[in-house]
Amino acid sequence: MNIFEELEWRGLVADCTDREQLRPRVAQSPITLYAGFDPTADSLHVGSLVPLLALRRFQLLGHHSIAVAGGATGMIGDPSGKSAERQLLTRDIIDANIAAVKKQLARLLDFETKTNPARLVDNADWTANISFLDFLREIGKHFSVNQMVAKESVRARMEDRETGISYTEFSYMLLQAFDFYHLRKDFNCELQIGGTDQWGNITAGIELTRKKLSVPTYGLTLPLITNADGSKFGKTVAGAIWLDPNKTSPYRFYQFWIRVDDRDVVRYLKYFTFLTKDEIEALAAQHEKQPEARAAHKALAKSVTDLIHGEAATAEAVRASEILFGGGLEGISEATFNDIVGEAPTKDLEKSKLDGEGLQFVELMVIAGLATSKGQARKDIEGGGAYINNVREQNPQRLVTTNDLLFGKNILLRKGKRNYVAITAK
Repeated sequence: MNIFEELEWRGLVADCTDREQLRPRVAQSPITLYAGFDPTADSLHVGSLVPLLALRRFQLLGHHSIAVAGGATGMIGDPSGKSAERQLLTRDIIDANIAAVKKQLARLLDFETKTNPARLVDNADWTANISFLDFLREIGKHFSVNQMVAKESVRARMEDRETGISYTEFSYMLLQAFDFYHLRKDFNCELQIGGTDQWGNITAGIELTRKKLSVPTYGLTLPLITNADGSKFGKTVAGAIWLDPNKTSPYRFYQFWIRVDDRDVVRYLKYFTFLTKDEIEALAAQHEKQPEARAAHKALAKSVTDLIHGEAATAEAVRASEILFGGGLEGISEATFNDIVGEAPTKDLEKSKLDGEGLQFVELMVIAGLATSKGQARKDIEGGGAYINNVREQNPQRLVTTNDLLFGKNILLRKGKRNYVAITAK
């Protein structure tokens, strides 16, 4: 499949400015394309992955991908998809955010290959030195206010009389249009991709380039992802799922993918992995026949976590996931263990109670709330249904001491298959 056919098969083509022209164009020879991201945070999140993975898909098939960091547009804020004005960021914050995100982009795009290396550019480089008057004369004169007001991102805000839209954000599409014009002129960039919320900005750039350069350009939008239940993709009770492991740990990142709705898993395999058509169709068939095996979920979680965090981090996330199903704790890191503990009820215990001879296991089971009485605890322990740090213990008189503490402060107790309590000694 050429790149357009692959994107269509994966369900990644939402709209296109000239489908009948773009399809043969990308099949004929390599094309240069770009996607932009505004550095509004010091990390990308999973919602950013669709356009960035699309850049990688193009690059893998020989095309020339450009990621545009919004050092200039990020100073303004895109009104698309926003119901209220964004908070303006300082130059220092934007520069720090771009520096942080560059490292994440290096995992998604190949900047070192000699054949068709990806580029990372900052639109502040070609915008910062243009005066306001020059921008109005050279760029602004090509746009009518009537056309700008008709764009969905602007119209929706103008209809809200309480919020409205500032002149600053109203002007955003001119800056993004200027990006496309500059990239077409200096880098021979013919195609811009982005989410469906970027349609107005993309078509503005195409119109500007046509007027100033009289050359063809194309726009292609990728679907905005929503879950099968209609909820926003990439959001959990705890907040956004970030690519930065310090903001969302590899374990929680893996868990996000392993827990996607059964109705979404095959679709997400197409959107977020580089598994082949045959591999995905085989997983889809297996999922249809035996969904409880969760083979498609495991393939999805492993593929995306490998891509973002590397195979070693994925392996630890898999092991951590198995701990709550009785897997051993050997070699698990403290950070990952803390993630696991976050999914189990916790109980504080005075550390001094574990000094010396410590506490009898039967007593600790009652303190943890895993048994209503010592008698019940003794019965559970002798019956083989009680565990200390996922190791079965059948002696009710077994003394639990500070030697049993993990990382000097934790004990993981389990009753039965999935009834956990994490003891924290303080």
